[in-house]
Amino acid sequence: MKRFCISLSLIFAFTVITLADDDSKGPTTIKDHTADMEKHDGFFTYYWDHAEGKIWLEIAEMDTEFLYVTYLSRGLGSNDLGLDRGQINESWVVYFRRIGPKVLMMQKNYDYRATADDASQKRAVEESFAQSTLWGFEVGAEEDGRVLVDATDFLLRDARDVVGTISRDGQGSFSLEESRSAIDMSRTNNFPENTEFEAMLTYTADTAGFHIRRVAPTPTAFTIQLHHSLVQLPPPGFVPRMRDPRCGYFGMSYVDHSAALTESNTKRYIMRHRLIKKNPGSAPSEVVEPLVYYVDRGTPEPMRTALVEGAAWWAEAFEAAGFLNAFRVEIMPEDADPMDTRYNTIQWVHRSTRGWSYGGAVTDPRTGEAIKGHITLGSLRARQDYLIAEGALGPYIEGHDNDTRMRDLALARLRQLSCHEVGHTLGLRHNYIASTMGRESVMDYAYPYITLADDGSIDVSEAYDVGMGAWDIAAIKYGYQEFEEGVNVDSALTAYLDSIFASGLKYVTDGDARSIGSAHPYAHLWDNGANAIDELNRLLKVRETMLDNFSANAIQSGTPMVMLEEALVPIYMFHRYQLQAVPKFVGGVDYRFAVRDGSQPAQTVPVSGREQRQALQSLMNAIHPSELMLSDELLEILQPQTIGYVRSNEIFRRRTGSVFDLPSAAEGVANIPLQYLLHPQRATRLEAQHAYNSDLPGLGEVIDKILSSTWQSDRIEGLEGQVQMTVDNLALHHLIRLANSDSAPSNVRAVAYDRLEQLDSWLATRMDRQRSEAHGMHFKYASMQIQRFLDSPGDFESYSPIRPPAGSPIGTPLGQFGCDLN
Repeated sequence: MKRFCISLSLIFAFTVITLADDDSKGPTTIKDHTADMEKHDGFFTYYWDHAEGKIWLEIAEMDTEFLYVTYLSRGLGSNDLGLDRGQINESWVVYFRRIGPKVLMMQKNYDYRATADDASQKRAVEESFAQSTLWGFEVGAEEDGRVLVDATDFLLRDARDVVGTISRDGQGSFSLEESRSAIDMSRTNNFPENTEFEAMLTYTADTAGFHIRRVAPTPTAFTIQLHHSLVQLPPPGFVPRMRDPRCGYFGMSYVDHSAALTESNTKRYIMRHRLIKKNPGSAPSEVVEPLVYYVDRGTPEPMRTALVEGAAWWAEAFEAAGFLNAFRVEIMPEDADPMDTRYNTIQWVHRSTRGWSYGGAVTDPRTGEAIKGHITLGSLRARQDYLIAEGALGPYIEGHDNDTRMRDLALARLRQLSCHEVGHTLGLRHNYIASTMGRESVMDYAYPYITLADDGSIDVSEAYDVGMGAWDIAAIKYGYQEFEEGVNVDSALTAYLDSIFASGLKYVTDGDARSIGSAHPYAHLWDNGANAIDELNRLLKVRETMLDNFSANAIQSGTPMVMLEEALVPIYMFHRYQLQAVPKFVGGVDYRFAVRDGSQPAQTVPVSGREQRQALQSLMNAIHPSELMLSDELLEILQPQTIGYVRSNEIFRRRTGSVFDLPSAAEGVANIPLQYLLHPQRATRLEAQHAYNSDLPGLGEVIDKILSSTWQSDRIEGLEGQVQMTVDNLALHHLIRLANSDSAPSNVRAVAYDRLEQLDSWLATRMDRQRSEAHGMHFKYASMQIQRFLDSPGDFESYSPIRPPAGSPIGTPLGQFGCDLN
């Protein structure tokens, strides 16, 4: 027993001595730890452990801020999910903080600040609002004040929330599969001012939704790539520029808790690039370093040249602002990575279906300075314009393409689109009123302006405009022009805006144009012309000619006839955006963004009663059954679904199986203006405006006009009569929805209820007097629907109207500023 105790004592003593000896050596040095690894010097030195597949990050300074940005460098290819190649996340200001054995990546909260030179005030703000800890690292080695951390798990995490994105869209319960994810060293690089990491991430699930099945070779195990950029913050010297609500710029804002009580504590600045003149001041000058944008080498010709040409239009605007040779566009160098923060890039991105293009930027959240412009252009957009031209022109007279007009139209659109998206990265928002000024901005959404020539033929020669508009030049001047030393810049900018609006330029943007219930009569997406009503009337004539001429000549010889419907859709729906624009005159309000004592009056003016009634009549004309018909000759050649050609959202939805369904196609058109006209917000404005000024139409008058143009109009027989009944049902559907809307006030619902009762009484006197048995049954069923609703509104379930084929973009937007939201 004694010998056993002695042995234990000796073992214990030996262990203590051994541990003491190990402790005396101190932590492992970085040199020793990385002896067998590849070293990559740069902004952040890192080491690649090939044997373990790990990235070790060397941190030389704690508490030093830098930018952290993520991108999807390899996307999923589904527009519906939006996980696209080149998609950029927001920019975060972060820093490393060491606490004992841990190193934390902290995100600084720049939404709340104290800008005064008072440490106590700054500390009070910092301690009042939360920061975010993005990751925690364990120190693996250290040397001379530098520490080494394993960054592998940080880089291989689901930083883009792919799992959540897919789940929210109902596409499956995916998870990140660690065993099938790895660092991609072929796109991991280091530079003096930025460190770039690439992660290959694999997501797995037992089952996958339709959108993923459509694009992934093995849908239950798809792999995308996430890019991480650690970027040095720009040097001092950038001067933030105030964001006037009229200026047309994206921006940033923060709350300054050290601001004086006599001024606003919310500070707003625009987003813009840093341009430095060689000779500062207001006079024109060369720049120290020009803005260069690089077009994706993967863009095929002739599209690549079109992208270069369109983006280069901005050089004119910068020259007008006093910056000579300040903007140019080049092809991406062969060895360059578009995710590299040093390059402003225009990427050519493919998807399984056409989708939106985006213009975004890596920005400094502290100042609004744009560091990297990054643009995603959907490659199928050009094909959509080509398809519109094919349907409009019917060029394949002998079955072959000897006509360059389609290509010319598509390339003209690409030039405009490239310029538009670059505009977003320069800081500019959409200007949706520009079309009323004669296409004075590339920042509007451009729909092809197709006309009738003197001989009655279709003319596409002016489909898209060329070059800068007056608004674009004026906006760049606001954001970038310099002033002489001693000039109060804010006052000079305010005076400048006053002058451009006094000259007749106008600006209205997204929030005033996109909503179904929006009120502005001149702010629309994809419209043309100074007045939406006049443009709708013009388009109806152009559309009539295109439909009269439409035939198998819209597709090439040897093409399956089932493809003819894809060419028909954009022609039949050619006026869809004017059908969205014109209802905004009804209950519409004209206004401009204004500041006190500015040149634009702070007035909110209802659209005149005359124009509101004109708009309503034009819409009723547009959804008259005769406008929704197709010729017998065309109906006879529209083919059912063909083996090998999957029905897509690009063709008309139907209730007739695979056979073409004209009433459902008509329903998709007629539903557009009716849902706009009977939207609760519009209905509420109508009642308020009428109460204020009895010369303006009220909701009752609008409903009466809709019912007299649908249910109470002369009955039509045959297939056109079926279309008529379809439009009738839509009107009733939206009227019931309005009467049952929780978002409509009681006075609006009261009017809708009253008109339903009146319609029911009218139907009761006429349902047995119809010459057509079909119309008699139609009236009886409508009366039954009304009675069911009036008896039990909470239990009433109406049908779901047919949705039209995909339109936006030509163009359905996804998140993030500058998202085009074109």
